[in-house]
Amino acid sequence: MNESGYQEGSEKSYGERRDSKEGFGGEGDSDSGVDGVSSGCSTADDCPVVSINDVVAYYDDIRPRRRHAPQLNFYNLDIERMALDAAAQSESSYTSSEEGCGGGERHAVLSYEQVRRLNDVMDEVVAIHGRGNFPTLHIRLRELVAGVRARLAAPPSSGGAGVAVRDVRLNGGAASHVLADRAQPYSDIDLIFTAELPTARHCDRVKAAVLGHLATLLPPATPRRRATPAGIKEAYVSKMVRVNSDGDRWSLISLGNSRGHKSVELKFVDTMRRQFEFSVDSFQIALDSLLAFHECAQLPIGENFYPTVVGESVYGDFGEALLHLSEKLIATRQPEEIRGGGLLKYCALLAKGYRPARPDKIKTLERYMCSRFFIDFPELGQQRAKLEAYLRNHFVGRDEEALKHRYLTLLHGVVRESTVCLMGHERRQTLALIEALACRELCARAALLVPGYVVGVCAACAPCAACATCPACPACAACPACADCYRPALCPA
Repeated sequence: MNESGYQEGSEKSYGERRDSKEGFGGEGDSDSGVDGVSSGCSTADDCPVVSINDVVAYYDDIRPRRRHAPQLNFYNLDIERMALDAAAQSESSYTSSEEGCGGGERHAVLSYEQVRRLNDVMDEVVAIHGRGNFPTLHIRLRELVAGVRARLAAPPSSGGAGVAVRDVRLNGGAASHVLADRAQPYSDIDLIFTAELPTARHCDRVKAAVLGHLATLLPPATPRRRATPAGIKEAYVSKMVRVNSDGDRWSLISLGNSRGHKSVELKFVDTMRRQFEFSVDSFQIALDSLLAFHECAQLPIGENFYPTVVGESVYGDFGEALLHLSEKLIATRQPEEIRGGGLLKYCALLAKGYRPARPDKIKTLERYMCSRFFIDFPELGQQRAKLEAYLRNHFVGRDEEALKHRYLTLLHGVVRESTVCLMGHERRQTLALIEALACRELCARAALLVPGYVVGVCAACAPCAACATCPACPACAACPACADCYRPALCPA
C-alpha cells in the first residue's frame, strides 16, 4: 500500500487575489501594466481595479496587430487565465474546510527554466519492462499520458472506460525535480488523473482501459493470443491498489518491474483526504497546458514561446514548501493521518541530509510517526516486509545504495527514542530487526565476518581487515569511521 496521500485545502478566488494585488505574476507593482505598458498610477490606491474581462478584451484588441501571433495564442497572460481557470475548476474536487499551512498562496506559475525541465521529463522515453517473454515497451511519457487519457474518455463499447478526466498532474519526486533549483534525483514518475469514480465498476473500467492501452503498445510481431488483460497485468503491472473507504476513493496502477529503472505510477483519484507526507513532496504540476501546447503549437518550446504551467503545493504555502525543498528542510503536519506515519520517508530524508524545519517540535512528531507505523504494521513479519520493500524501491543507484546503512541506523535511533506505544519486548524485537538489516547491508558492501561479530571497515583500516583479531586492533578500534561496527551482532547473511 502506498504511504502517501492527498490533503485537501482551500484557496482565495482569482478576483480576491486581483483585488489584493496578490496573483501569480509577482508583487502587484503599481508602475507596471499589461504587456509592459505603464499604468500611470503613482500608488496602488490610484489604480482602478482591472478585471480579467478587461485584460482579455485588451488582448483581443491588440492580437490582430501582432504579426508573429500563431494560430493558437500562448502569450503568458492569456494562457495564465486558462491555467488559473483549469486549476480552480479541478480544485473543486479537492476542496475542504482546511486552510493551507502558513496562509500563503497554494499555486504558482512555473518559470521558463522549470517549464523546460518539465518538458524534458515529459519528453523522456520510459522503459516498461515485462516479465517472462514479454518485450520491454519504450514510449515517450507525454504520449503515454495522452494515450491513457484518451482511452479513459472513450466509451466502454470501444474499449474505453467512459470516464471524463478533469486534469492530469505530475506529482512526487519528479515534480520536485522540476521545481528544485538544484539536482533532485527521483526514482519513479507519479501521475495523477483526477476523475469521477463513483462505483467499483468505474475502477474496473479504468483498469481495463489501462491494460488495453498497454496492449496497443506491444510490437506487431507479438502474438495477439498473449495480449490478454491477465497476461498484460502479469507482465507489466508491479502493483495495484484500490481504496474506497472513509472519504478516500482512488486506485493506483504501477508499471515497470525492473530494478534500477524508473517505474511509472498512474493514480486515478476521485477523492483523497491526505495528499502528501512532507512539504518537499507536496507538489503537483498541472500538465494540461503543456499537453495542449504540443498538440496545437508547431514551434518548439523556447524562452519567448512556452505555455504557462501552474504548480500547486497541497501542503499549503507554495513558497514555504519550495523553500523547504531548496534548503532541505523537513516539515509536515498531523503525521498520524499518513499510512505508516511517514516514519520511513522521514528517516530517508534524514539520511539524505535533510534537517527538521522546527527542531523544537520534531520529537513530538516522531512519536506520532512511530505510533501510526506500529498501528499499521503491528506484526514483526509485516515490519520486515515493509522495511525490505522500502529499501528495495527507494534506494536505487550506487549513491543511494550506500545510504542504506545510515538510513537504518537513523531509523533505529528514532524507534529507540520515540516509540511509546509498544511493550518492552515488542520494542526490543523491532530494534533487533533493524539491527539485523543494518548488519546485512554493511556486510553486503565491505564485510568481514568474525565469529560473534559483524565487522565493516573503512579504507584506512582495510590493510588489517584480513587479521582475525581485527576487532581488537587498537588502530581500528580508535577509528571513528568503523569503530561502531565492531559490536556483537547476529548477521543474517
